[in-house]
Amino acid sequence: MNQVMNDTNAWRLERDGAGLAVLTLDRPGGSANTLGQPVLLELEARLGELQAAPPSGVIIRSGKASGFIAGADIREFTTFRSAEEALAHIKVGQRVFARLEALPCPTVAAIAGFALGGGLELALACRYRIGVNDERLSLGLPEVQLGIHPGFGGTVRAVRLLGVRAAMELMLTGKPLRADRALAVGLVDRLVTAGELDSAARQILAERPSPHRPPLLDRLLNLPGVRQFMRRSLEARVARQARREHYPAPYAIIDLWVRHGAHGDGAYEAEARSIARLFTSDAARGLVRMFLLQDRLKALGGKTPTPLKRVHVIGAGVMGGDIAAWCALRGLEVTLQDREQKYLDPALQRASALFAKRIRNPAERAAAQARLRADVAGDGVPGADVLIEAIFEDLDAKRALYAQAEPRLAAGAVLCSNTSSITLELLAERLADPGRLVGLHFFNPVAQMPLIEVIHSAQTRPEPLAAAMAFARRLDKLPLPCRSGPGFLVNRVLFPYLHEALYAAGEGVPLALIDRVAVEFGMPMGPIELSDVVGLDVALHVGEIITRELGREMPPFAQKLRELVAARQLGRKSGQGFYTWHEGKAVREPVAAGAPADLSDRLILALLNECAACLREQVVADADLLDAGVVFGTGFAPFRGGPLNYARTRGVPAVVARLRELEARYGARFRPDAGWSALT
Repeated sequence: MNQVMNDTNAWRLERDGAGLAVLTLDRPGGSANTLGQPVLLELEARLGELQAAPPSGVIIRSGKASGFIAGADIREFTTFRSAEEALAHIKVGQRVFARLEALPCPTVAAIAGFALGGGLELALACRYRIGVNDERLSLGLPEVQLGIHPGFGGTVRAVRLLGVRAAMELMLTGKPLRADRALAVGLVDRLVTAGELDSAARQILAERPSPHRPPLLDRLLNLPGVRQFMRRSLEARVARQARREHYPAPYAIIDLWVRHGAHGDGAYEAEARSIARLFTSDAARGLVRMFLLQDRLKALGGKTPTPLKRVHVIGAGVMGGDIAAWCALRGLEVTLQDREQKYLDPALQRASALFAKRIRNPAERAAAQARLRADVAGDGVPGADVLIEAIFEDLDAKRALYAQAEPRLAAGAVLCSNTSSITLELLAERLADPGRLVGLHFFNPVAQMPLIEVIHSAQTRPEPLAAAMAFARRLDKLPLPCRSGPGFLVNRVLFPYLHEALYAAGEGVPLALIDRVAVEFGMPMGPIELSDVVGLDVALHVGEIITRELGREMPPFAQKLRELVAARQLGRKSGQGFYTWHEGKAVREPVAAGAPADLSDRLILALLNECAACLREQVVADADLLDAGVVFGTGFAPFRGGPLNYARTRGVPAVVARLRELEARYGARFRPDAGWSALT
C-alpha cells in the first residue's frame, strides 16, 4: 500500500492496487481512540484528499487493540463557556461526518471492540458497518448518561438506519448493544471473526448491497401524526427512570424526533442547537464532572509487582458470598469458607445465577463456576494472595477469626476486612502484623455498586494498601482510599441523612412523603426505602456503632426500628419492614401532595454538613474524592456533581446560613461544621 502522511499522525491513509483506501485511526499518546477537535479536523483533511481522488471504496478501522473509537474527548466539554462555543464545536463534527457520508464511493466501518458515542456516530455516517462477533463488541450512544445526546448527526442517522424503536432504545437508555442484538436491529450489516474483518470489509465494498432499511412498522411510526402520539408513551417510559427537571437530555431526544422525524437539514441544525444548550446545563456539567472523577478513581488503582490471582473469602452471607462470586467472575481463583456447607450452598446458588446472567458463552460460564470452590476447612488460606473477612459486624468475632487465619497466611498476602463501621485500629489491636490489615468495604449489591472504600490506618503499610487498591481495580471497581474512622466516608455521611428521616417520621411526617421529597431532590430512592433495602438490622446495628463512636444520639423514632428488628421485620429481605414488599418493590400508602417546607433541606443538609466534617478530618484527601465517593457509594443525585459541588453551586455561605436556621429550629445536630470555612 502507498501511505499518505499527515500532520498529527492520528489518521493514516493508505491506498492499495485494487483502488481501495484504508483510513486507520491511531491517536498518539493514548490506549483508546477519541475524537477531539484536532482529530476531527485531521479527518476532514483526509476526506478532502479522498474527494479529490475518489477510490473505489473506503475502509475505516482502528489501529488500537482496545477498540474502534471510544467517543468524543470528554475533557473538551469542560471548556465550553457558553452555548455558542459548544455549538461551534458541534458544527465541526457534523460537517466532517456529512463529508464522510457524501463521499462518492461506498464506505465501511470495520469495528472490533467498542464503538461508542461519537465513534458510533462516525460509523453511522458510513454506508456499511461490520463487527467482530465476540464478547468485546459494544456499540452504543451513551451520551444521555452525560446529560447530553448525540450531536454529530446521531439522533438523525440512528432513526434513519434502525427505525424509531431501536434508535430510541439505543439513545434513551445509553446502554450499548452486543453483537447479536446489533445484527438483529441492523446496526451492523455482518458479524465476522477477528481474522475475517479486513477481507469482509473488502467483500462488502465489492458487492455493494443495499443499505439496511428500518422495518415497515418503524417507517409508519415516523409519520408526523403518529410521532405526536408516540411522544406520550416514550416520555412516560423515560419518566419512570428520570425526572425532566433533573435529566432533560432524554426528553430533548424525543422532542427532536417528534419535531423533525429525522428528516432534512433542519433535523441536524436542531440537534446541534439542542446539544449546545444541554452542554451548559447544570445537569450536564454535574454528570461530566462525575465521569471525569470516575476516571480519577480508576487511575488510583495502579498495579502490583506480583499478580493477585487467588482469593479466600471467609463468610458466605449475602456480602461475602457475592464478593466471592464477583471475584470468580473477574477471573480470580476463589475459595469461600463458612462454618458448614449449608451456609455455603445459598451463596453458590446466587453465584450460578450471576454467571448465567453475565456470561453468554457456556464454556466461559463453566470456567467461572469452576473458579469458585466451597472450602469449609479453610484450606485456601495458605495459598491466598488476598484474604477477605466478610462476617457479621462484631469486633470480638472478627478478632477471633484473625487469630486463627493470620498465622496461616503467606508472608506477602493482604489481610482485608469488609467491615462497614469498625475502625481498623480496633480490628488490628491483636494482630501479629497490624500493618498488613486493610479495609475493603464493598457495597450491596456487589454486582451493581461500583465503589470500594479502601481503608487504611496510621499502621497500614504502603505495600498492602497499594495491593488492595490494585485489587479493587482488578475487580473492575472504583477504589476510594479512606482514612480509618467511624463509618469511614460513605456510611459516615449517609447516617445523618437516614437519621434525619427518622426524626421527621417521629414528628408524624408520613414515610412515603419523606421518601418522595428525597427523590424529588434527585436521590435514586428515599431514606426510608433505602433502610429497608439495606436491611433494618444492618441499618440499626451500623447506625448505633457510628452514632456511639461520634458521641451522638439515635433519633427517638429508632425505637420503632428496634421493634421491627426484634420482630424480624427486616425490610426487603424479609418482605416486611417500614414498608411491605411485593415482588421486590415497596408498597406505599398514598400521601397528600404537600410536604413540610424545610424537609428537603433537613435531609440533604444533614448529609452535606457531615461531608464538611469528613473533609476537615481528611477522611479522604480532597473534595473531589469526597464527591466521587458519596455519589458512587450512595447514589447521591449524580446530576448535581457530588454533595460538595452542589454546596458550591448553591453557595457555601447560603448553605451555612441555612444550617444555622435549622440549628435554631431543630437543635445542635445542624450546627455548621468548622470544615465549611475551608470551602468558602
